[in-house]
Amino acid sequence: MDGTAAPPTSTQEQQKEGGATDGRYGVLLYYKYAEVPDAPALAAFYEARCRALALVGRVRVGPDGVNATLGGRMAALEKHIEEMSSNSLFDGTDFKLASCEEPVDERVARECGFTSLSVRLVKELVTLCSNPSLTTPEISLAGRHLSAADFHSVLQSVAGTGSYSEASAEKNEVVVLDARNLYETRIGKFHVPNVETLHPEIRQYSDLPLWIDEHSEKLRGKSIMMYCTGGIRCEMASAYIRSKGEGFENVFQLYGGIQRYLEQFPDGGYFDGKNFVFDHRISVGSLKDNILGTCLICGSTYDDYSSRCRCTHCRILVLVCSTCQDSTKEYVCELCLRNGKPCCQISVRQDGQTETELSESSAFGKPSITNKVLTSSAPMSNGGEQLKKLRILCLHGFRQNASSFKGRTSALAKKLKHIAELVFIDAPHKLSFVYQPNSDPCSDKPSPLSFTTKPKFAWLVSPNTSCHTEQDWKIADATFDPLQYQQQTDGFEESYAYLENAIAQDGNFDGILGFSQGASMAALLCRQQQKTCGSPKFRFGIFCSGYPAPVGDFDSEPIRLPSLHCFGSTVGHDRQIAKRTSADLAGLFEEDRRSIMEHDMGHIIPTRPPYIDQVKEFLRNFM
Repeated sequence: MDGTAAPPTSTQEQQKEGGATDGRYGVLLYYKYAEVPDAPALAAFYEARCRALALVGRVRVGPDGVNATLGGRMAALEKHIEEMSSNSLFDGTDFKLASCEEPVDERVARECGFTSLSVRLVKELVTLCSNPSLTTPEISLAGRHLSAADFHSVLQSVAGTGSYSEASAEKNEVVVLDARNLYETRIGKFHVPNVETLHPEIRQYSDLPLWIDEHSEKLRGKSIMMYCTGGIRCEMASAYIRSKGEGFENVFQLYGGIQRYLEQFPDGGYFDGKNFVFDHRISVGSLKDNILGTCLICGSTYDDYSSRCRCTHCRILVLVCSTCQDSTKEYVCELCLRNGKPCCQISVRQDGQTETELSESSAFGKPSITNKVLTSSAPMSNGGEQLKKLRILCLHGFRQNASSFKGRTSALAKKLKHIAELVFIDAPHKLSFVYQPNSDPCSDKPSPLSFTTKPKFAWLVSPNTSCHTEQDWKIADATFDPLQYQQQTDGFEESYAYLENAIAQDGNFDGILGFSQGASMAALLCRQQQKTCGSPKFRFGIFCSGYPAPVGDFDSEPIRLPSLHCFGSTVGHDRQIAKRTSADLAGLFEEDRRSIMEHDMGHIIPTRPPYIDQVKEFLRNFM
């Protein structure tokens, strides 16, 4: 393969290569665990050839292999399979190609990555666990593959209707383990009479190792029959189980996943319901066409995720029927209900706007957090359903407050009004007012003490700072020092607890945005959450004119959070936070999940094109 191959330069050439005149559309899924000698060259090859064939979707290339989900004309997908099969790296690869309808719901297609091509270099194909203290198992330990026919025969044997004994098929020795997330199992799962089936009910794949550890006695000494959508998640999960040693040797995985099983057994076999898929099809059923899911609100039979309703708190997909979508604007999934998460206070006004109030009394005697945000109606999708906006927690800079930061970002909020709601809070450290003494005794300018102004706050303060609860004035120690942030090393623990409390009170934040010191605090918050919880509690972060705060130990483990870093370029330099310093903050985040946006406008958050377009493009990845 030649990674330098250039894509065609015209639509005609794409049609010639990709068979665009073939009306059939399809979806192709495959993965391959193998040592990739030159991952960047392979990624470049994918970029060139997939574009030449007019394919869309997602390709992830790492040193340990490739994972791809692609859509396009069937002729183009067949051509792609032919090209990849010519490389010995893909020997034995299971290319799962299915014919289907073209995407009709643009919102679903965009969310699933089926409106463009995304080829990314990654450190590992699948992140089994976000906890850095757990060692990723060797893929060579993965469980034995069973074909769909063999997998079915084992289940048939232990169900008492067959004689196959591949997996030590005594009834009390076999368990079936689903390696998928809760929202997938809601609409489809294996059900085998006389066989214990285990559904971890996890929000995300990285939660699976903890579940395995907590339920290891249910697995010890058993023959474990694992399955997932297409097979890739079972590879690493089965390796993790087998890495536990004695008593965990007999692990078997369904080769090709549920997709291959339903192809082999179109009547569904032992699989009930629908197979959730990560493309515009949303789900694929069998000839049984039975419905397992139920509406979260009314409990009626329902299994359609096309509305993309999500839990207000954790953002996991939830099933809400069309009637209940009309009667409520917020949802709490069963996991959050089980953990005692409340519903948010949301009221709808006569003018069609929604009013959301977040109120908290700080445990540290600081000013309470009160912020009312009025948002206009969300845009409508092609199907007429209301899209749910992203909620972003915003942290102001040093010697600012929530009100002033909200005012400074009003243009940003206006330009993001259809996709995001910005929520502002004050930092917990109240600062004294400072002023420069008047050197002209004849001046008739008023004394600073005669001014009425709002309190200023900080997330981090200097060790010698006195934070008063009463408003007071003091003479500035010196003129503006662009390096003052290097001395602000105290107060992190209090600010961290303060933010954690705020998030717990109103935890339905999709992302976090920080400016200047607020960006540094946001990074510290995410890093500490990763250390204590295994991963940050946000889906994304935006860090504007930030810097790595000289607080604590960031160590060498990157922050695993999709991030956008916005700061002044060398030309349009930031006189308060140098470009190099902001770049250093970006360097603390995982490389393949971060984006960098340099601008020529100094110490601000730019809202003019093309910068605002880059911000919107970043945010749309999470809608």
